[in-house]
Amino acid sequence: MTDTLPGKSTRLPLLADPRVARAIELVWNEADLLDRKEYDAWQALYTEDGHYVIPIDPETDDFANTLNMVYDDARMRRMRVTRMTEGHAIAAVDAARTIRTVSRFVPTEVFDHEVTLRSAQVVVAYKRGRHDLWAAEVTHRIRLSEYGDRIALKAVRLVDCEDTVPAAGFLL
Repeated sequence: MTDTLPGKSTRLPLLADPRVARAIELVWNEADLLDRKEYDAWQALYTEDGHYVIPIDPETDDFANTLNMVYDDARMRRMRVTRMTEGHAIAAVDAARTIRTVSRFVPTEVFDHEVTLRSAQVVVAYKRGRHDLWAAEVTHRIRLSEYGDRIALKAVRLVDCEDTVPAAGFLL
């Protein structure tokens, strides 16, 4: 991701790499789908082996062997979406309205068929006359394919993940 000149290091423009641009567009699309509560379409953005994770330890990358608030594989994502769309869970009946801002994209790995991005996400949720703010650093690993780019990993590291975090009736 960097060009090195003698005695000088310069960063390439972020969107100059079409793989990075595609990955960012997918992340923005995901945020839009979540804000519109289009959970079935959101779920379709993931690879079959993909994970949606909200870890408690902000430093871990070993999600399978540490405690997480959420550690969803494809089966768990389907179950979560079912609860949120069928109206049986109180969180689905009285769900907050949300607006997400996702920015400060930093590509950490760029390969021909996969891009890993780190970004900042702020979610403002409104429910029953009250606004809640959720801030996180998010890692997305995006698999690129001519058949459609998909999310292989979304890890949401909340800034307050080590404190008591209130329940969220929506996906981060």
